[in-house]
Amino acid sequence: MTAGALLIFLLIGLAAGWLASRIMGSAGFGIIGDMVVGVVGAFIGGWLFAAMGVVAVGMLGVFIAAVVGAVVLLAILRVVKRA
Repeated sequence: MTAGALLIFLLIGLAAGWLASRIMGSAGFGIIGDMVVGVVGAFIGGWLFAAMGVVAVGMLGVFIAAVVGAVVLLAILRVVKRA
């Protein structure tokens, strides 16, 4: 992975994590925490989209999949935190 691709991957993760925390109504986890949530969410979203037969095309599609995955991750974290 080139440095430019890694930077884009991290920026999409940061934006997706931040947007997901706003959607879920939480304060967020800071820059690094939001980036981790977004990057992990991208993997979750990619898996979910593939399981449903949906293909994320282009950067916008990847971003949407990352946000969906990050929202799912935050919902799971909320349930685990309450237990």
